[in-house]
Amino acid sequence: MSSIPASKKELESAIQDMFMKLMKDYRDIPISLSRDLGVEGNIKGTSISVCDTLAYLIGWGKLVVKWCDHYNDNQAIDFPETGFKWNQLGLLAQHFHIEYKNWKYNDLLEEFEEVISTILAIISRLSDDELYGDDWYENYTLGRMIQFNTSSPMKNIRTKVRRFRKQNALA
Repeated sequence: MSSIPASKKELESAIQDMFMKLMKDYRDIPISLSRDLGVEGNIKGTSISVCDTLAYLIGWGKLVVKWCDHYNDNQAIDFPETGFKWNQLGLLAQHFHIEYKNWKYNDLLEEFEEVISTILAIISRLSDDELYGDDWYENYTLGRMIQFNTSSPMKNIRTKVRRFRKQNALA
């Protein structure tokens, strides 16, 4: 399998594999450390918590679901999100952190699992052609847009979470 999924099967596998690895890492982090700052943030020079990383992944996952729902309902899609431009992704990340700041760690883990399950269910209903046949947003296919906002950031976050685990002698 190439590093960039090019089929439905590869996309599903990339998301499932990265999700399983990341969840194992998350489960190794005690609740008592879940809100400690120490994970490299999305804005240069900032530090966030493990919970913030989950908020980020949940936020992007929910955007993928929203985009798909709007597309299916022939509604306009405000990329990446209403009120945010592509050059404001740091602000969007902060928005996600604020949105989930009062959630308990285990609730965030459950929500993340639910969002990924929803995305995998959406993918399962689509064909390879629907995912990779035509450009969906600018010059990107739907499959690529899903990958950009699921397995790709999960891989990036996993590197940061593993570094946090190592710094806290959890590795």
